[in-house]
Amino acid sequence: MSETMKQAKDVKWWQTAVVYQIYPRSFQDSDGDGIGDLRGIINRIDYLKLLGITAIWLSPVYKSPNDDNGYDISDYQDIMDEFGTMDDMDELIAKANEAGIKIIMDLVVNHTSDEHKWFIEAKKGKDNEYRDYYIWRDPVNGGVPNGLGSIFSGPAWEFDEASGQYFLHLFSKRQPDLNWENPKVRQEVYDMMNFWLDKGVGGFRMDVIDLIGKIPDQEITGNGPKLHEYLQEMHEKTFGSHDVLTVGETWGATPEIAKLYSDPARKEMSMVFQFEHVGLDQQEGKDKWDLKPLEIAELKRVLAKWQTSLGDQGWNSLFWNNHDLPRIVSRWGNDKEYHEQSAKMFAVLLHMMKGTPYIYQGEEIGMTNRPVSSIDEVEDIESINMYHDRLSKGYAAEDIIASINAKGRDNARTPIQWDDSANGGFTTGTPWLHVNDNYKTINVKRNLDNPNSIFYTYQRLIKLRQENPIIVWGDFELIEHTPEEVFAYYRIYEGEKWLVAANISEQEHGITVDGKVSEIIMSNYDRAEIDVTAFMMKPYEVLAVKL
Repeated sequence: MSETMKQAKDVKWWQTAVVYQIYPRSFQDSDGDGIGDLRGIINRIDYLKLLGITAIWLSPVYKSPNDDNGYDISDYQDIMDEFGTMDDMDELIAKANEAGIKIIMDLVVNHTSDEHKWFIEAKKGKDNEYRDYYIWRDPVNGGVPNGLGSIFSGPAWEFDEASGQYFLHLFSKRQPDLNWENPKVRQEVYDMMNFWLDKGVGGFRMDVIDLIGKIPDQEITGNGPKLHEYLQEMHEKTFGSHDVLTVGETWGATPEIAKLYSDPARKEMSMVFQFEHVGLDQQEGKDKWDLKPLEIAELKRVLAKWQTSLGDQGWNSLFWNNHDLPRIVSRWGNDKEYHEQSAKMFAVLLHMMKGTPYIYQGEEIGMTNRPVSSIDEVEDIESINMYHDRLSKGYAAEDIIASINAKGRDNARTPIQWDDSANGGFTTGTPWLHVNDNYKTINVKRNLDNPNSIFYTYQRLIKLRQENPIIVWGDFELIEHTPEEVFAYYRIYEGEKWLVAANISEQEHGITVDGKVSEIIMSNYDRAEIDVTAFMMKPYEVLAVKL
């Protein structure tokens, strides 16, 4: 059997897929209340079909009081009032399937909302049957049980006056952590997952899944000793018998840890999101708000490592952006003089790699960060908590705002800019979060009207992946001897060799390649031809060529 036939036999649909993440609050409002909803998504399915994506990762739409924008769930088997009804959800799944698009649900099972019926019961007393669904501890020396901290600032323990005990919350105090050591909790989660699988969803994106194996008494949160045991049990009791995509959000993953999750023989997940490249602009040993300039050499090293080290024991997810991260074109590109060039450059650089690419809503039209001048303009709980925490520690307000403008989560959450009408065509009402001021020049309509737009670059990249096995299966080889600002690599498959080169800077740089260019596949500058082995690259230029 040839390599191609073997691959075709073992191929999973998600290996050739491109996934589009929708953050429902900010995608499209259909009823004028200023909040995006399921009906808005249904109305835009044709747009997503035109783009060519295979699946939608839907950020949480479950019932929620919205302390953390839906990542605090009060009922896993109902829909948030602002987003619509379960009938709308069923229609979205059906309409998407008709368009050849699968719906990937966001699975948030490390914690629930404090308004979930389990937690309401658990608070009634130590003898309640739901008490052990959460993690409770007695005070130590009159205070918190130990030094565990919340990811949203402050201690991870909240005192419950009624029972005299603390409960654990690794995020907001309104997001109590579930006790995964309790088999009843695990079974409740599996039953809920099967409820959604029976509706025909195409898989799950698993929020902070590396935290479910925590051992709080030992202050172990990520990668606890029972984590993989739980995931194998989940696989067996839920999605293992379905042809679905499963991707875990794993902030602490190394390639060796990633193989534990995604080696098909281990029966856990399809792939993980690793964030090593995302942390390259923060100071060593500090948190994400302590910024440092990106070193392109480090970016090349990290992405090349992830391209080559998983082998056949894992599968890569490829992404620059999501609902928690700033817009890449603003963070590492140039969103002013070279806006279009740098947006296209990041697109081609990523989509030509091996793995499943994820596009975050608005990325395909080059949406940018939206700076704020005051904390009053900020909606995100993480940024607000950090602001007050740092202010109390003596940081200057302007420095904190600078960090929020660089890395704050609201940057990704501003509403989609559909056209140049009021509020960018997102809503006829008052938007829940400010629309970026640049919506008149950066919007979907303008992109669709321009055949050389960022949108059509993404559309072309998706089509290339579907038509060229070299992109899906080819070996990756980093080109070492380039100027530091040039990120270049080969893809090699069955006698074919492609070169992808990106100049991540505002200066021109030269590059020499191993072989002669026979065809330009993609470029973000108007290049008629290249028939030499050495050439100059313009600012933020990207090229994909056949050798």
